Amino acid sequence: MKTIIFIHGMFQNPKSWDNWIAYFTDRGYNCIAPAWPKHEGEPEDLRNYPPEGLGDLHLKKVIKNIEALISVQDEQPILIGHSVGGLIVQLMVAKGLADIGVAIASVAPNAMLAFDWGFIKYSALIANPFKDNEPFYMDLESFHESFCNTMSMADTKIAFEETATHDSRNMLRDCMGEEGHIDTEMPHSPLLFIGAEKDEIIPAELCERNAKAYSDEVSISAYKEFTNRGHWICGQEGWLEVAGYIAEWLQEHETYKYHTEQARS
Repeated sequence: MKTIIFIHGMFQNPKSWDNWIAYFTDRGYNCIAPAWPKHEGEPEDLRNYPPEGLGDLHLKKVIKNIEALISVQDEQPILIGHSVGGLIVQLMVAKGLADIGVAIASVAPNAMLAFDWGFIKYSALIANPFKDNEPFYMDLESFHESFCNTMSMADTKIAFEETATHDSRNMLRDCMGEEGHIDTEMPHSPLLFIGAEKDEIIPAELCERNAKAYSDEVSISAYKEFTNRGHWICGQEGWLEVAGYIAEWLQEHETYKYHTEQARS
């Protein structure tokens, strides 16, 4: 049984993967969705009672935890990550720790930027150096504008109450620094990038440019864009289409890797 590790992004915790875990478990995968440090528990409790030290959380700590989880698996897992979780997937692939990686609406490595108003606006708001280590407190209005801009406020409210958390500004700051650096010219496991056409946080064109930055001619780096989706692509209406596409892609590339390895042996 192949294992999938789902890696959440900022302002989320494992609750955001509940539907995906059910979907891929039904297809025979062993599914794990770890919480980042300071993100364990119910999102409502995390919003009402922000964990002490949340603002001090850094990318390096999350990466260390993911690496520890990977190290106790019987074989290299498939990694699926959203937003900052997508960058963590890329970092694990670059370290040779993943069998296959899927990066959904992913933060890009190497301080790769997009000259898109939404990207600039939200990156500046979150990474604001004048806020020091004060956490970024997510509210319903901000969640609607940034994550759920293609959804009604009523649907946004449900998504917010069920999954939204506050977060450490240092996570995004670190993504833009040395911790977020990847040599995209090196050989790597298959990578699939998913973009959302109307994403206000990670523009689809940045996702595509991220995918194309991987230049090794032998390695697989694919890109798929879904229309009328926002950053909440994994939870909004139509998430099943995204999950289904990924499931088919995984099956295709697991088979490809198996036959390739058999030919080499």
